[in-house]
Amino acid sequence: MDLLVFLLIGAVAGWIAGNLMKGGGYGLIGNMVIGVIGAFIGKFVFGFLGFSFGGMIGTLMAAVLGAVILIFIVGLFKR
Repeated sequence: MDLLVFLLIGAVAGWIAGNLMKGGGYGLIGNMVIGVIGAFIGKFVFGFLGFSFGGMIGTLMAAVLGAVILIFIVGLFKR
């Protein structure tokens, strides 16, 4: 059950980040991948800065911000 929630949060986070950064999502699988990787990036970055997010909303916020960072970095290399 935890894996399903983790993937659902990843899909939502990837979709939100995709809409914020380029105006559209990346499809269900792409959103999940971006959101899950973004969750790890968000946890690392905010942990490094001394912030801690708790609960499902906090995890979603960290995942979205991490996914935005991921999309931004990938966009720099695509140019």
